Amino acid sequence: MSDQHNNEEEQEPIRFTDKRRIDPETGQLRDQPAPDDADAGGEAATEQADPLSQVEDILNAAGSDSEEAEAAEEEPAQDDEAAALREDLQRLQAEFVNYRRRVERDRDVAKDNANFSMLEAMLPVLDDVDAADAAGDLEGPFAAIARKMVTTLEGIGLVKHDADTLVGEPFDPAHHEAMLRQPSSEVAEEHIVQVLRNGYLYNDRVLRAAQVMVSAGDE
Repeated sequence: MSDQHNNEEEQEPIRFTDKRRIDPETGQLRDQPAPDDADAGGEAATEQADPLSQVEDILNAAGSDSEEAEAAEEEPAQDDEAAALREDLQRLQAEFVNYRRRVERDRDVAKDNANFSMLEAMLPVLDDVDAADAAGDLEGPFAAIARKMVTTLEGIGLVKHDADTLVGEPFDPAHHEAMLRQPSSEVAEEHIVQVLRNGYLYNDRVLRAAQVMVSAGDE
């Protein structure tokens, strides 16, 4: 009876599980256990994350484990193989940072080119809207839709060069196309007198140069 009582009082020994990915003794990457059902939801969320972020997290975690393994070593002399592995990891992290920057830059360029092509395809529609406005036909619901469309395109980065913005401004061959050159007593020489066709920019890139009349000065 006393033996049974003593066994009941015995406590289960405390166990520790080493979950570090790199073995501190060998410096090698350990085999990772397969996720159980309880982790299924977390795994699904990870799969939906940005792959580049996942890779970066893995590299950072590996670097942390490598530092923990180095701190756990009591011997002052570092193992040559472990040092080489750490150098490889640092080089891999630097290469990944550069790769991620290139990917993000390529994404921005692709987005910029897509917006440019879309706005370029919209120019004939914008010309029709300008023609309707000049003829006094831009009224009612159509006028509201046209204004909303132009506002949306301007939010993307569209800049319109028309008479309101160009007349009296210096002629810029990079943004304007000179169709006529005539004397003018009201506009200084080499300044724009009249806009013959509206021009458009997208983030300082010329979608279409404005066709203008340039002053030859007061002759």
